[in-house]
Order: sequence, then structure tokens, then C-alpha cells
Amino acid sequence: MWRLTEIFKSRLEAVEMDVPRRSSRTSRREHVPNEVMKREMGADDNITKDIERKQLVSYGHEKRTADYRLPKEVLLWQPNISRKRGRPKLEWNVSFHKSISEINLTPEDTENRHQWSLGVGQRRRMF
Repeated sequence: MWRLTEIFKSRLEAVEMDVPRRSSRTSRREHVPNEVMKREMGADDNITKDIERKQLVSYGHEKRTADYRLPKEVLLWQPNISRKRGRPKLEWNVSFHKSISEINLTPEDTENRHQWSLGVGQRRRMF
């Protein structure tokens, strides 16, 4: 798991808006707002929400695996190193707990696969 920093999110959103503009041959000089471009292209979600949803889906999957499996050991591993001086960096588990609290879930909800997938927003594909 990795943490999406604000700088990385802003870069992703810039690229996400650049692709529809190029494909529709709309220049920035035409001053077409991003919301209008998204509506014309039919893009409802943004890429950062998709990444967060995929991270939550994989977290739920890894949390439900057996304790002796390597992915779960890596997920629960805590390094025994001291950090440098200064303000500590925000870890992925802090941002993870923030994102699951926004959708009213707890880490214990991973045991119920149906509730977790509904809370995360994972939809079942028909085909």
C-alpha cells in the first residue's frame, strides 16, 4: 500500500483533465471549465477516488487472508527503525483510517465481505 500525497493527487488530476482536452481538441485558451469537460466526456469519478477504492478493496482482501500468508505479514509488518528529526511523515495507515471513517466503516468490517464491498463502493460486474 502506498499513500497518495496531495502533490501526487494534484498531478494525477492534471493529467486526468489533460487527456480529455487533447482527445476533444479543446485548448486551455478556450477557457472551457473542467466540469464542462468532464460532463461532455461522461467522466463522473476522478482517478484519485478510483485509486483509493482499489486500495480499500485490496486491503479488505489481504486482511481476510490467512495469518501465515506473506501479503498479510507484509501488511502488518512494523519496521524497528527510528525516523529522522523533524515533523513525522504521514503514514499510509493514518490516511487509510481517515478514508474508511469517511465512508462509515471500521477495520473490523473487513471480515464481512459483503458489507465491506458495499461500503467501499465495489460493484459486481455482470460480464
